[in-house]
Amino acid sequence: MAVACYLLLLDSPSLSPGWLTPDEIRFLEVRQIASNSHGGHHEGFNKRVIFSVLGDWKMYLLILANWSNAVPNYALKFSMPDIITSMGYKSANAQLLTIPPYTVGALSAYGFSVFADRFSWRMPFIVAPQLSLIVAFAILFSKAADIENNIALCYFGICLACFGMYPILPGVNAWNVCNIPNPHKRAVAIGYLICVGNAGGIIGSYIYKADEKPRYPTGYGTSLAFAAAGIMACLTLEFCLWSSNKTNDRMSTSEIEERYTQDQLLNMEEKSPLFKYTL
Repeated sequence: MAVACYLLLLDSPSLSPGWLTPDEIRFLEVRQIASNSHGGHHEGFNKRVIFSVLGDWKMYLLILANWSNAVPNYALKFSMPDIITSMGYKSANAQLLTIPPYTVGALSAYGFSVFADRFSWRMPFIVAPQLSLIVAFAILFSKAADIENNIALCYFGICLACFGMYPILPGVNAWNVCNIPNPHKRAVAIGYLICVGNAGGIIGSYIYKADEKPRYPTGYGTSLAFAAAGIMACLTLEFCLWSSNKTNDRMSTSEIEERYTQDQLLNMEEKSPLFKYTL
């Protein structure tokens, strides 16, 4: 796949005449120029950009939201065959029964992404899957001790967990990208969010303990807690961004331009009163 990506992934819109019209190609090129001209010419490693990302409080709320996916996702990914085995299924059948939950997760990730893009609103399409995680792990936490008599309900809980896990990461990554106008800072922020967010997998790898099978209170309880923390992080970020937009709306464009020079507004990046955060 990596080799195919290298050969097939196009470097610019101008190389896509087979499926884009000339007007669409021109539009994408102009948008790319407008986006990448924000930070000026890039001259290699820039410590200011690195520290700007490390000191951005929004990143840490997004990381916590990312962990609401990473921790339960890594944990369930490694433990799902054992959980299904606890239901009484063996070997090949246990492996085959892991397919429907992942299919539900794939469809969910696609569907939530489409609607989030259509409404240009990220928060509800992250929080709704997180709420699904709360319900899923509440079911598993309470019923897994008697899993053989609650097979249908617990299997539904696993499917619901996958339904909730997989839309979170695309939503969080898109929310991060939407609110960073400087392309150099954006590039660092994307890598930082993915790196630290995936570190949640370290936690997830150790929460399903073999001696707690089939109830797994540590696994289900920790997953539920991270989902709840992710919801709080998203709601907090939404409120802070909404408050910032409301504050900026109190000033007209002419008032802002009288108070600040163009260079000052450019250097302020997303803190500029002309910038509107994506919620």
